[in-house]
Amino acid sequence: MSAVMITRKVRKWEKLPGKNTFCCDGRVMMARQKGVFYLTLFLIVGTCALFFAFECPYLAVHLSPAIPVFAALLFLFVMAMLLRTSFSDPGVLPRALPEEATFIEMEIEAANGNVPAGQRPPPRIRNVQINNQIVKLKYCYTCKIFRPPRASHCSICDNCVDRFDHHCPWVGNCVGKRNYRYFYLFTMSLSLLTIYIFTFDIVHVVMRSVDNGFLNTLKETPGTVLEVLVCFFTLWSVVGLTGFHTYLISLNQTTNEDIKGSWSGKNRVQNPYSHKNIIKNCCEVLCGPTYPSVLDRRGVMQEDSPVSATSAAPYSTSSSSSNPVPQTTKTTAPLIPNEHTPDDAKPSIAASAEKSPSPKEEHPSAPKVPPLASPETDAEASLAKDKTH
Repeated sequence: MSAVMITRKVRKWEKLPGKNTFCCDGRVMMARQKGVFYLTLFLIVGTCALFFAFECPYLAVHLSPAIPVFAALLFLFVMAMLLRTSFSDPGVLPRALPEEATFIEMEIEAANGNVPAGQRPPPRIRNVQINNQIVKLKYCYTCKIFRPPRASHCSICDNCVDRFDHHCPWVGNCVGKRNYRYFYLFTMSLSLLTIYIFTFDIVHVVMRSVDNGFLNTLKETPGTVLEVLVCFFTLWSVVGLTGFHTYLISLNQTTNEDIKGSWSGKNRVQNPYSHKNIIKNCCEVLCGPTYPSVLDRRGVMQEDSPVSATSAAPYSTSSSSSNPVPQTTKTTAPLIPNEHTPDDAKPSIAASAEKSPSPKEEHPSAPKVPPLASPETDAEASLAKDKTH
């Protein structure tokens, strides 16, 4: 059974390694574990829906119609920042090609030399200088590359992420160089939305309790109790997370660096990325340029896939039946040209007559039979006799 190689065009995101999920032809990139992300959507949408259904009609009439309008704008901004953080490439670095990985391995072996058996090889590290500070670049055994400064390998997504901050299950994605600002804006706007809903829930209950009583108010608006509980427990975590990242931004530091103590350990190594100014650090993180993705997820590449001949035969049969090709049959030309024979065909006819074998060559043992005279030749012979007589 022979195999036939068929070349087809595929998108690059279909062949990207790692543990990511792609949707919309590679435009949406997320982690595979998306259960907590759906919970985040449910809590935000559900709480806001209860607020618009129970509190907003009363507050718009008795206080101001701007209350539901501002709440709607804040809700839309929160959702936009959440989806922008969850559906974008956080800054995944491409893995080395087989040729590049082989070349890097050869460089490492040449630099380290032959390691005796039983001894641990030296760590694969390269030193670079950033703002007069030595920074070590670590080698990733999975991606086969020396990671850039501040990059780290995410064990959940199985990818190296540039300026890796952390993997956030609440947004269903890693937080890195390309989506950190959107993550921070999401946490900050969610904190404002939570405080806004929690405040006006209390205001709504107090205003209606003056006229109808506290218990009657809770019976008339059962969603208010659920909103207050959700906002109360969410408020502390979301506001605390926003404050923690505000602290990190002011120092131009990542969560990964803070947990590892990269710039506050025993050696007291200074942070080479900090500008020693809170405003400059905030401007660099929040107002810096938007970096393009280096993955080229929607690029086109060619893939050769082997197909067995038996499986390819039905395809060729069906294709020939669906798209019939006109067949040409070879007709034998007459041995003697006549007036209906085209002039350009006469040389070919003569050539074919010359190439055709004689009866002697075909049947050497056959007896000789005199040729039969045609009617035309008999008539010509009789006319010739009459003229002679």
